[in-house]
Amino acid sequence: MSTSHSQDTVATGDKITPVDNIENAGSASHDESSIMAPPPDSNYGADLWWPRTREVCQDFFSEFAGTMVLILFGDGVVAQVVLSEGEKGNYQSISWGWGEEALLAAVVRFWLLTTLRNRLGVMLGFLVSKKSGGHINPAVTFCNCLYRGLPWRKFPVYFMGQLLGAMAGAFIVYGNYYHAINHFEGGVGIRTVTGPTATAGIFCTYPAEFMTREGMWWSEFIASAILMFVIFGLVDPKNGATGNHFALALLFLIFGIGACFGWQTGYAINLARDFGPRLVSYIVGYGHEVWSAGGYYFWIPMVAPFFGTMFGGFLYDTFLYTGETPINTPWFGLKRFLHPTRQVWSNSKV
Repeated sequence: MSTSHSQDTVATGDKITPVDNIENAGSASHDESSIMAPPPDSNYGADLWWPRTREVCQDFFSEFAGTMVLILFGDGVVAQVVLSEGEKGNYQSISWGWGEEALLAAVVRFWLLTTLRNRLGVMLGFLVSKKSGGHINPAVTFCNCLYRGLPWRKFPVYFMGQLLGAMAGAFIVYGNYYHAINHFEGGVGIRTVTGPTATAGIFCTYPAEFMTREGMWWSEFIASAILMFVIFGLVDPKNGATGNHFALALLFLIFGIGACFGWQTGYAINLARDFGPRLVSYIVGYGHEVWSAGGYYFWIPMVAPFFGTMFGGFLYDTFLYTGETPINTPWFGLKRFLHPTRQVWSNSKV
């Protein structure tokens, strides 16, 4: 199917205007559309100090807002399910529940806890932060710098926006559920990472008890590689890019990763999403165990996603992508390492 746009036109008064240039063409009159929304290229108050500041910091604010929304929905749903003290389903209860009447209820509860944890948050976070590309994940930003020409100078801006946004979201969730956490834990100020009343898992991921260090690493690596491989496929214009349906496709992608690869480590696949709320949990009183749990597992979801997404992006660009990428240059772009200059590596034209 061709993806080129036709030159269809529509009459608006005495003027012939391309359909593509009309907001809501065919669904609203000119007067109605002008009332519903301002022109897409409008920039009100551009001469004021705050609009100018906002323009300069747009990428930071966008990634901050998107990642905050991700955590608000992701950690929020876990808090509500855990702290409600209802009977909770898990992988073990589902596996051992063959033939029992409670199986369906366990499946539904498990789905609420582990399926909605990040999917809805990721989709809404992406939609909120579309102005900056909706990365909401430092590893995704890193791969866009490495493979898609995003200027490297933007990486620290995106990174700080994502990390601080995740922390803001976690603080909001903690504040909202403060009294419920006290009740669930058994008293004011009691905060535990492990045990029957532990609530630290509301904020960040912890591995299953049987997991080895190598297993933790590969679990996060594989899930992150799948994430990046599929994202590159979804946005590839020569692969029938999903366009306006990308957010929905992203929801199903995260759903699939969680359903198939999420049990062992919680599939953080995102430094900001895991480290930010983990740091918040430490600040509010969960103690040193947030770092030491799982044999100091905390560093794995900080590092493994970068290697996983790099590998996933490498696979897609090597075997499927035909656009501009270092992989489609001599020696797979490795010659760049012979010229470590700003002009070669910055991805900037200036």
